[in-house]
Amino acid sequence: MAQPPGFVDPDHPSYVCKLHKAIYGLKQAPRAWYHELRQFLLASGLKNSHSDTSLFVLRSNHVLYLLVYVDDIVVTGSNDALVSQFVECLAQCFSLKDLGSLSYFLGVEVVPHHLGIQLSQRRYIQDLPQRTNMDNAKLVLTPLPTSSAAISLTSGTPLSDPTPYRAAVGSLQYLSLTRPDISFAVNRMAQFMHQPTTEHWVLVKRILRYLSGTLDKGLLLYRDSPLTLHGFSNSLHAFSDADWAGNKDDYSSTSAYLVYLGRNLVSWSLKKQQTVARSSTESEYRSIAATAAELRWVCSLLSKLGIGLTNSLVVYCDNVGATQLSSNPIFHSRMKHVAVDYHFIRDQVQSGLLRVAHVSSADQLADLLTKPLPTSQFLLLRDKIGLCTRGLS
Repeated sequence: MAQPPGFVDPDHPSYVCKLHKAIYGLKQAPRAWYHELRQFLLASGLKNSHSDTSLFVLRSNHVLYLLVYVDDIVVTGSNDALVSQFVECLAQCFSLKDLGSLSYFLGVEVVPHHLGIQLSQRRYIQDLPQRTNMDNAKLVLTPLPTSSAAISLTSGTPLSDPTPYRAAVGSLQYLSLTRPDISFAVNRMAQFMHQPTTEHWVLVKRILRYLSGTLDKGLLLYRDSPLTLHGFSNSLHAFSDADWAGNKDDYSSTSAYLVYLGRNLVSWSLKKQQTVARSSTESEYRSIAATAAELRWVCSLLSKLGIGLTNSLVVYCDNVGATQLSSNPIFHSRMKHVAVDYHFIRDQVQSGLLRVAHVSSADQLADLLTKPLPTSQFLLLRDKIGLCTRGLS
């Protein structure tokens, strides 16, 4: 480290300091801090999860969970006395501040609800319109119009200063943590970050107008979650969908999935496929592969949390061809170009670990993440996936 001002050795001004421990602010500091904390937690009897290295679990007569994000820590467990005892033990080794019951973590509000808890970013949303001078903008019911499906890289005139566009989209990406209803819109706008235009900026402002009208919306986690959702009887299940050749610039497809544990939405994702699919069946099949991989990871995490699943995993897909291909052991010539690693779906289906079932397009919740929808359909799916309006008990 360079000699700090006021402590420069006059005889050796060009010398540097050799550090015996990490200094706050250096890029090595977070890793050193995690290593120090991890050693303490392991010595205290907690075990580090292989599925998520930020999760630590203690099992004795009771269970204790600890989640770490740099120097922010969430502790919970099946016994309040055990939690309090562990926090006291932690305070003896590290300087800490106990903030009490979880209410605000990494910009996410944990709001009590009469059905459970709601994860919301209301404060974060309130700041966004102010940064772009849109406090009094007209509200809209959907984040994107259906006509935005034809938007491309060349639509509109390039912005003279793309900084506000990039800042707004970056902020919206973080907001997607609790608002899956804007995930598709934000993902689409993020694809124009390198060369945004006036039309792209208008669509980003529309997302902000939509959020201003849905401040109180948040992700609801049910306290007493039955193992069924809309007639689907499996504790851990997912909806998989793909928009074949939806990108008009390179004709790539968008894969998306929603993973549910009972009624609770626990994971979701949408991503542009890396290669162009030659058919809708291929694009849907690749989406199922990504969904199956996520389900296996969620299973591994639940196992570490002590939650065992008795039923096989289920992926609901609205494409008949992809559904049949998942369980058909015959290697069709028209699918030879699909990478072999996608066919691990068949192994899971044949071993009974996974079941790919057909679902009607009307019940395909993942449609919300793959394309701009008409207002009535968007509002219907938004309510179905688990978003609700804030309501204190």
